[in-house]
Amino acid sequence: MPMNSIALLQTLLQRAEADRDTAAAVLRQAEALVQQAELQARQLHDYRGEYDQRWTARFRESGTTALLHCHRGFGQRLDQAINHQQVNSQHLGNRVQQARSVLLAREQRVAAVRKLIERRQAELRKIANRRDQRNTDEAAQRATSASRGTHPLTAQHS
Repeated sequence: MPMNSIALLQTLLQRAEADRDTAAAVLRQAEALVQQAELQARQLHDYRGEYDQRWTARFRESGTTALLHCHRGFGQRLDQAINHQQVNSQHLGNRVQQARSVLLAREQRVAAVRKLIERRQAELRKIANRRDQRNTDEAAQRATSASRGTHPLTAQHS
């Protein structure tokens, strides 16, 4: 297993990390949009309450039928805007969930590539250790043979 396979895995890891970082940015952006939409929905709801209170007091003083119809019409449009904003918030919430799922998958991919790199590096260390041990064993055998004055290959033919 050549060292360039580690280099290729490192490149794959960098790409996976970049994909994960992009997914994290998309999630943060989606969460910000949800917060913004929820704030807008609350503001509309609060305005609806203030509008009702203001017009209720005004109707007590002098309310006409035309003014009542105008109030109801505007109130209905406010209700529609509030409902639309709630649907929008739900839609954006779904996008947040999807973005979280994508981010989780990307994080798992990064972890898997890192684990693979660790395994490959461990395998390379194991191979290098075996090679070093074999070289050490051969050197020790040569040194022992040299001290006896025999070569291991010639000793086998005797």
